[in-house]
Amino acid sequence: MATGRSSTLGTAPEIRTYKGQDRALRADRLGTAGLLLSVLAASAPLMVVAGVMPTTFGVMGIVGQPLLFVILGLVLALFGIGYAEMSRHVHNAGAFYAYIARGLGPTAGAGASLVALVAYSAMQVGVYGILGFEISSLFATYLQIDLAWWIPALAAVALTGALGWLKIDLNAKVLGVLLLIEVVLVVIFDIAALGKPGAEGISLHAFNPETLSGPGLGTALCFCIAAFVGFEQSPVYAEETSKPHIVVSRVMFLAVGFVALFFAFSAWALTVATGPSEVVKSSAEAGPGLLFQLTEARLGTTFTDVLHVLFVTGMFAAMLSFHNVVARYAFAMGREGLLPAAFGRTNAGTGAPATGSLLQTVVSVLVVVAFAVTDDKPAGDPTTPVLHLFTWMGNVGALGVTLLMAAASFAVIAFFVRRGTAGAQIWRLVAAGAAGIALLAIAVYTVKDFDVLVAAEKGSALSWILPGIIGAAAVGGLLYGAVLRGRRPEVHARIGLGNEAFRLDQAAEADPRS
Repeated sequence: MATGRSSTLGTAPEIRTYKGQDRALRADRLGTAGLLLSVLAASAPLMVVAGVMPTTFGVMGIVGQPLLFVILGLVLALFGIGYAEMSRHVHNAGAFYAYIARGLGPTAGAGASLVALVAYSAMQVGVYGILGFEISSLFATYLQIDLAWWIPALAAVALTGALGWLKIDLNAKVLGVLLLIEVVLVVIFDIAALGKPGAEGISLHAFNPETLSGPGLGTALCFCIAAFVGFEQSPVYAEETSKPHIVVSRVMFLAVGFVALFFAFSAWALTVATGPSEVVKSSAEAGPGLLFQLTEARLGTTFTDVLHVLFVTGMFAAMLSFHNVVARYAFAMGREGLLPAAFGRTNAGTGAPATGSLLQTVVSVLVVVAFAVTDDKPAGDPTTPVLHLFTWMGNVGALGVTLLMAAASFAVIAFFVRRGTAGAQIWRLVAAGAAGIALLAIAVYTVKDFDVLVAAEKGSALSWILPGIIGAAAVGGLLYGAVLRGRRPEVHARIGLGNEAFRLDQAAEADPRS
């Protein structure tokens, strides 16, 4: 006999459509290596070292950035304990919102689904800004051509959208090769920085807890969490992996460990190369150009030129990764009735979530065009594409992901309590609770310090409008979930169930007692 949420599913026609091949992502396409490379590509090592780290040093004024990566690595490892266990029980391309729905209820899941869609879209669109600026700079330096940043940005949108229609295993290969090359180049710089340190020598001052102070700490935490984004995406691909109950959790912990150690070491190398007392000033003056100035002095022009090119390809890899995730969230939402049914179908030829890919492409075009139209800065001024599009959207997205991780932590606890297995999972639930509280605190500090991000006075409209985007998405999603509960209870009941809704319905039909 069907019980719990499955008993409300009935025999609705839309449930039956899950039986079709276009309603399911293709299984067994990714193993451990392929999935790890795909999710790590979102962290974009070179983009973080060249773009995020100088911004965090220069704009937020936080010298202890290396220590932040270590602390956040520990927090996210705690989060991963409960999240990984949840991934063994729930396989759904809408990972965050599916977990939240299964733990905190379908209405909460609906709110989380819209937050996830907005947050990951914001993070991807933000990358187009720094990509466009970097490509326009390359044109000016090597071809003496003045190219508006938004032209290469829109070209990247089109190319990313086209690749979004292709098979995930092809994308994994592309992402993997670019990622490995980036890592090697960054490691070479790190070694060179330690071999030729700045005037203060090899100093561990950046790991001193006293360096974690100042009004920009909250936003710095948010920015550094953005560097980790990717590891939590592994459950999104659960339906496409071999042995998801093993591969997904393994990849999550490998990704968190790698990102924490790699970025902590690289951030420290930057402080060693400039000197801890000079890193904030140098970063504020050079911005994304800081890394290239340091490599020019230590490794020469050729290495720096190659680094510029790989900076672009690394950002493109990150865009592909974010694009794939957004497309799969849209697919999961369409499959469950949160978006029109067209979003819940895959490309018949490749198995990719084509309509979700198209949605993300359209959103990206609209946002890039909006920033281009309002850009009144002269050519070569990075203010709009880098400081505004990249920094604003990146932090909006990171805030959304932080809140989703906090909600997912509490959802894990509720899920196992409802199943009556809390006792057997007690240490995992304690870890999830600790991570949830820490992540919620980070989100509060981020909102509190958003004025630092926008370089505005305390109380500036932008300091609440930007985080308000995530708040509006959450409220809108919750209201939508409440409406579905009242008007379309069969749709509300299957939020977060994915293909399991079809299997449960079939089981109920086969049991004459149901």
